[in-house]
Amino acid sequence: MGYEEGKGKARLRFQVITDTHVRMDPGHTHNVNLARALEDMKREAPGSDGIMHVGDMTDHGLAEEYEEFRKIWREHGEGLPAAYFASGNHDVGGGGWPSRLGVYLNATEMGGPYHAHMVQGYSFIFLGTEQGLDLFSFLSETQLSWLDGKLEESKSLNRPAFVFLHQPLKDTVAGSYESQKWYGVTQDEELKEVLSRHRHAILFTGHTHWELEAPHTLYDDEQLPRMFNAASVAYLWTDEDEHKDGSQGLFVEVYENRIVVRGRDFAAGKWLEKVRYEWEIPSHRL
Repeated sequence: MGYEEGKGKARLRFQVITDTHVRMDPGHTHNVNLARALEDMKREAPGSDGIMHVGDMTDHGLAEEYEEFRKIWREHGEGLPAAYFASGNHDVGGGGWPSRLGVYLNATEMGGPYHAHMVQGYSFIFLGTEQGLDLFSFLSETQLSWLDGKLEESKSLNRPAFVFLHQPLKDTVAGSYESQKWYGVTQDEELKEVLSRHRHAILFTGHTHWELEAPHTLYDDEQLPRMFNAASVAYLWTDEDEHKDGSQGLFVEVYENRIVVRGRDFAAGKWLEKVRYEWEIPSHRL
């Protein structure tokens, strides 16, 4: 079955990719995987409304790596929709915060560590660290209040709102469990408290690289919004805590009364048949 599923025309269609880890070497596997993913998205999602990148665009946050990233996009991205970016710890972490943030913003033109956009009448909200921590993200009270306000505003649309943050919240999606050690929000409880007031939101995260076939790609809890692990374009990780060659991402379709999220294997050019989620949008959910 192709990306277009019938049962009415999708109002919104977008892809979620993360952890591309582009390097300076044009022939590096990570770079080749990004080029292949872009070509796959062109074939499988013509007419897409946007590509949402959830961070770790580069492996070391170097200006030369961003230039290679942009080169790949120029060579393979013709015909693709606008792209929006969250920052990852490999992009802006590890010290030298002002300069590393500056290089990221210069490359992405996103305007700040956190930012929001309207796409086809839907709210897209990108969170981001405000300190150059090695692994975790640090979200200020100002940013959390801004998020709360943006999600409150979005309720007037009576539509789902899409939120993106590189690091997942603890004990939610694959890779974020305490024993797995790949959660990473300093204000974990504070962010959960904000999200608990806005269950029309859907949070997409990266960072863990956990393969989409693993349990807990979707976190679905009565107290919090749905959350998705978006795997990685560069390489994957398994429940056995092992590296795995591979390249994956998510395709999202929003209809009038339902949402479909599907897993894509960019390396094989195939849908992950067991990675498909569908749920109804409540008519009076807000």
